Amino acid sequence: MTAQRTTTPVTGIVGLGSMGEALLHLLHRAGHTVVAVDSDLDVLARAAARLKAVLAAEDGPPRPDVTFTADHTALPTAGLVIEAVPDDPAVKGDVLGRIVAVCPPGTPVVTTTATLSVTRLAVATGRPDDVAGIRLFTPPAAGGPAEPVRTPLTSPDTAAAVDALLASAGLDPVAVGARPAADATALVLGFLNRAVVLLDEGYATQHDIDTAMRLGCGLPAGPLETLDRIGLRTAHTALTELWRRTGDSAFEPAPLLSRMVAAGRLGRTNGDGFYAYDETGAAVTDRPADGPGDTDAVAVRRVGVLGSGAMARGIAEVTARAGYPTVLVARTAEKADRALEAVDESLTRGVRRGRVTVQAKASARELLTGAHDMVALADCDLVIEAVAEDVDVKRAMFTALGEICAPGAVLATTTSSLSVAACAEASGRPADVVGIHFFNPAPVMKLVELAHTGTVGQKVLATARAFCATLGKTTVACPDRTGFIVNSLLFPYLGDALALLERHDVDIEETDHAIRSGFGYPMGPFALLDTIGLDVSLAIQNRLYACFGTPEYEPAAALEELVAAGLLGRKNGRGLRTSGRR
Repeated sequence: MTAQRTTTPVTGIVGLGSMGEALLHLLHRAGHTVVAVDSDLDVLARAAARLKAVLAAEDGPPRPDVTFTADHTALPTAGLVIEAVPDDPAVKGDVLGRIVAVCPPGTPVVTTTATLSVTRLAVATGRPDDVAGIRLFTPPAAGGPAEPVRTPLTSPDTAAAVDALLASAGLDPVAVGARPAADATALVLGFLNRAVVLLDEGYATQHDIDTAMRLGCGLPAGPLETLDRIGLRTAHTALTELWRRTGDSAFEPAPLLSRMVAAGRLGRTNGDGFYAYDETGAAVTDRPADGPGDTDAVAVRRVGVLGSGAMARGIAEVTARAGYPTVLVARTAEKADRALEAVDESLTRGVRRGRVTVQAKASARELLTGAHDMVALADCDLVIEAVAEDVDVKRAMFTALGEICAPGAVLATTTSSLSVAACAEASGRPADVVGIHFFNPAPVMKLVELAHTGTVGQKVLATARAFCATLGKTTVACPDRTGFIVNSLLFPYLGDALALLERHDVDIEETDHAIRSGFGYPMGPFALLDTIGLDVSLAIQNRLYACFGTPEYEPAAALEELVAAGLLGRKNGRGLRTSGRR
């Protein structure tokens, strides 16, 4: 019996930007001989050097050859060619034309376009039966999503070749569709663009912006990390095309993004973007371990929590579990008792799910007490206010705290959309007041936004930061401003999604699926709105709009109408994806 010989597939890749280089590494790891083509000699040299560094670091078995060249005439040896240049119609048309001019008929040609019509690109080559697409939302990684795109003219052989390519590269085929994919891409690009604006304003560092959105929204990567991975020129091109086509100023590339592209800072593509990258293309971690002034932190021995709602109960549970004697102060003794019962139930659920030990539950309950008189807060080193999001109510609470609490006690508000400075002023001791915005549910979410006013003392800020670290939380720093980091970026994105409802061809389920499947977000915008609560979302957007007055914060008419009609989301079973839609 004669042994069957296996042949090494030969694959061409034209364009070694973020998408092309990622495909190069995937296919080379899968055993493909690769012909890598790019017109930029510096790009070729960089891609070759990176591949060499990666192979040296892995120290694995020998792999097939990779030919790096600027000459398209090297492509005819390939059994399949991938075009991976930026989503510019003219550029893609030119490159696809060059490929079909040198490759024999019957060679599958694959375009990586995310937003352009594969059918039009295919027809323009004159060989539409040989052309198909793979839709990549971000640079591919093993196990990541990729959508095979067949046109009405794609031949069965070409379609089969695309399926085999994805399987060989270890990519997960997903079905999204052109319209949902375009909508999802536009929503995400607008969000990423706003993150660059926030950075350019100097409001927060790139590390804090990315950390806030990863931990606060469960994203697989922060917006600036994502832009670096996509490639800043690629993102700039896509934004420019969306801006040209729609006239929507949300897609006008942020000035900082334009400046970076003009200066040749293109992200991971060339090792210099919002972050720096080593010779293998891995991000260089340069975040300082501690913020300024942490050595001034004062030990916290006893904690007070003012309020009895879900956030107050969650915070009290977190502080007690961290070993702090904690007093929860409610308006009445009955409310305080009910709050403690709710904490006990939460701890019991934690035990049942294996997140909390029986001993830890018992210890936390022993440390947690309730009260209905604010005098109980007098001996607390740190007091966290978690009452209703009403500025008059909060100011009244801080006026009382300023009189009751011991000198030097840290006074914190959990607000995310009201003024920390207003609370500080009402306290009569503004140097002691800081914003500590926990995310709901507090026992689960790791992020805390630490908001500082111009009057807060550095010792207070350092104490608050060190205290949050003992709770197992990650803090991001930002000046006192409505929305802080997360809400100021999240709600324009949600507003953009709601604006899609003005179109007749939008399917809520398909859009959410595209965001989840394509970009790896834990849920789509419509499901997220239902989870937050449409009424809560409207209130936050109204506060953002009142503060900034710019179009991206203006509540969508659809949101106001939904709330007026009593559609509030998950809380009452009637919303965008509730009432039998699931």
